[in-house]
Amino acid sequence: MLTIGMLGGMSWESSAEYYRLANELVRERLGGLHSARCLLASVDFADVERLQVAGEWEEAGRFLAGCAASLEAGGADLLLLCTNTMHEVADRVQAAVTVPLLHIVDVTAAAVRAAGLSRVGLLATAFTMERDSYRERMAGHGVDVLVPGAEQHELVHRVIYDELCLGVVDDGSRARYREVIDDLVAAGAQGVVLGCTEIELLIGPQDCPVPVFPSTRLHVEAAVERALAGGAPG
Repeated sequence: MLTIGMLGGMSWESSAEYYRLANELVRERLGGLHSARCLLASVDFADVERLQVAGEWEEAGRFLAGCAASLEAGGADLLLLCTNTMHEVADRVQAAVTVPLLHIVDVTAAAVRAAGLSRVGLLATAFTMERDSYRERMAGHGVDVLVPGAEQHELVHRVIYDELCLGVVDDGSRARYREVIDDLVAAGAQGVVLGCTEIELLIGPQDCPVPVFPSTRLHVEAAVERALAGGAPG
């Protein structure tokens, strides 16, 4: 079994989900007392969020690249950047290591295409929804991305940072997210991508009239599949 390196803490609420899911999936596949071989580097999200707000993406990339190199030095065979937003600097992170970085957009787009869909609504941070890189990478897989309008856009972002990243899961916010989802579907979305790793704490398939693509779970599933394909556990 290969060792999965997790670069997390952005936020730790979703990184905890990465760790839980990885171990549950390995146990489901192998049974008994098996669990995932993994390393976790968890950063102080306040430092990263400050760089996001300031638009200091180059500095953020340098910082996360250093963290990734440390994971490789510690024995990681493959890497997960446990956040959608910071995949903005994924190329910088990959360039700092020789092991593969499993890109969350590639994994999610593959699931969308496997479902036979080509147009999805995106719920994510404002950084992800506003910048071009996410939509362009999805487009490279043949997937068109719709984002909420300005007012809903602000709501989605605020719930992520002011609630979910702080461990607050509010039924009122879930209801408002359902309204956003309904509007995306009305605009032509064939499915909805939960494009922020915390959103799965709030929204599930039961909240959506079209297929949901949970990027955190999909990311972990791809990593576990790769890790288990690396050899028999010892």
